[in-house]
Amino acid sequence: MQRVPRVYDRPGSTVRTYLLEPESRALCREVGLPVTRFSVAVNLREALRSAQEIGYPVVLKVISPQVMHKSEVGGVFTNLRGPNEVKKAYREILANVTRNRPDAEIVGVQVEEMAPASTEVIIGAVRNPQFGPVIAFGLGGVLVEVLRDVSFRVAPIASSDAREMMAELKGYQILKGYRGLPRADLHALEAILLRVSMLVIKHPEICEADLNPVLVYEKGAKVVDAKIMIEELGPSRRQSRKPESDGDRQKPL
Repeated sequence: MQRVPRVYDRPGSTVRTYLLEPESRALCREVGLPVTRFSVAVNLREALRSAQEIGYPVVLKVISPQVMHKSEVGGVFTNLRGPNEVKKAYREILANVTRNRPDAEIVGVQVEEMAPASTEVIIGAVRNPQFGPVIAFGLGGVLVEVLRDVSFRVAPIASSDAREMMAELKGYQILKGYRGLPRADLHALEAILLRVSMLVIKHPEICEADLNPVLVYEKGAKVVDAKIMIEELGPSRRQSRKPESDGDRQKPL
């Protein structure tokens, strides 16, 4: 299995301790995690083509080493339902980020499928100095913040551990279907927990992983957002193309 993909290795690149979202998604996909379909666009034409190939509605997100929390700088637009909305959102993302973070290098825009709303869970991992990687599971969205209903296991975990982690939650009945809510696919969640365990065991350079939200359906689940923290990474050797607009360089139109 390959190590963390070195997409970030570019002369003059910013020293950082996290992967860009496409890098995180590529790594998740490597171990079989069901991430939403996505593509990286470096100009508006590519964004429109990617949206057409993925299928509407789509989400657009800025990709920048200096911008980890994209919504705070106006770098995310969701539920885009056609080419005109993609054009408008693409241009607004570039303008917003340029205005709110003038120091930010925009290396592209991520185009991804808009997953249907459903029950949200959070699955993560953190590398503990004493125990090594620890896997976390809890109800997602505001529930994890309000209830702090989370279970933990030291990796690697087995199927029995994954099932116990789910059953330990106070809100487990929500996953089993409660007052009209659909029953969550517990087998899909079990598989995701096992793959996250595999991810952090195989990649010791990962300090922390946060899959939030994971949308779970009656059949299947989708990882909508993935943040992965890593050992400090600095400038290296590899050159990658810079983003561009419909002309020679990317700029708000």
